[in-house]
Amino acid sequence: MDVLVIGSGGREHAIAWKISQSKLANIIFVAPGNAGTEREKKIKNIDIEANDIDSLLLFAKEKKIDLTIVGPENPLVSGIVDRFEEERLLCLGPCSKGARLEGSKNFMKEVLVSANIPTANYAEFDKAETALDYLDHQKIPIVIKADGLAAGKGVVVAFSKNEAKKAITSFMLDKKLGSAGSKIIIEEFLTGDEASFIVLTDGDNIIPLATSQDHKQRDDNDKGPNTGGMGAYSPTKLINKKMNKEILESIIKPTLEELKKRGITYKGFLYAGLMINKNKIKVLEYNCRFGDPETQPILLRMKSDFLEMCFKACEKKLNDFAVEWEKKASVGVVLASGGYPEYYKKGYEIKGIPEDTEDLKVFHCGTKSKDGKILTNGGRVLCITSKNEELDKAIDLAYKAVGKINWQGSFYRSDIGQRKIN
Repeated sequence: MDVLVIGSGGREHAIAWKISQSKLANIIFVAPGNAGTEREKKIKNIDIEANDIDSLLLFAKEKKIDLTIVGPENPLVSGIVDRFEEERLLCLGPCSKGARLEGSKNFMKEVLVSANIPTANYAEFDKAETALDYLDHQKIPIVIKADGLAAGKGVVVAFSKNEAKKAITSFMLDKKLGSAGSKIIIEEFLTGDEASFIVLTDGDNIIPLATSQDHKQRDDNDKGPNTGGMGAYSPTKLINKKMNKEILESIIKPTLEELKKRGITYKGFLYAGLMINKNKIKVLEYNCRFGDPETQPILLRMKSDFLEMCFKACEKKLNDFAVEWEKKASVGVVLASGGYPEYYKKGYEIKGIPEDTEDLKVFHCGTKSKDGKILTNGGRVLCITSKNEELDKAIDLAYKAVGKINWQGSFYRSDIGQRKIN
């Protein structure tokens, strides 16, 4: 099979790398890819941006691509799957209506409420004045969320009224996030531990993937602004077998059924961000794609043929596929550019990247090649991912590799995976 993977981040590098190991794989094109995908066997970068749907469609038709896998959320929300399927091309991901689960926080909340799925209390606003007035009568801490896509930067957990007012003003009046912040929701603050629960569905059948836990805050001890994710580990003991079944039966399946009632058959990856407190589970958010950086440690543990799994999801045949996992734990530590998630510079040479081994893999998130050098090309730059029978040893292995890598202004969290150990 010839496969097209759309995207340029660590998630897409991990997806392309994993499917390249399949007996079914011939060549994997990545659009646009990065310096990491460029160096992998059987993988070739294509100079087409992930949001250029017309060019991607033309390429897939010309190359007779057998399967396209969409990594990031923007093209999904923009309707790339709809366009590909109109041309009778297999494309893994939800249609644009299904992708609204991530594209609109308010739509997601409507679905949850209609399906009686536990979530935080909230209110929606399209005027800053009304939002600020509502805020005056709410308890602190409180959560401010931009309604639209914001690359992980549209959520502010405010621990003071002043901080909350700044977030509302920034989103709605200053247009810091563009149109994504023209509407917001103000949500009650939930306490507990966050976990990521990701499934693959063909529209009817559901396969839960290995559990994981993301670290969204920029700084150690969950301090600082929200990011796209500074690291993750898998599995997490927050979700046991009983809870796994409960999440499937009381959250995932009712969500898919509610979408069907609205005329939407959801196909592809569905990511539920959960808050777990004393075995009580509430949905924080839905993402319409594989998580990043959860993808990296999850796929490092997968024993099954990932390409076959994705193909069967498009063919509505997941009912006869069984996924297998290594018993080893895995962890991914993100190295980021100074200033992320706000302003950061690009183009610094990265030095000291170690060679991959059976238990260590460096996934590129925001890199490019120039004159034989690897340069930074994003906020999150690398994800150093490792595995071991014991999580603490996997963490040690990852951080030893992290210590060898450097570029001007690079930084990382030093406590990825410590929640589980503690």
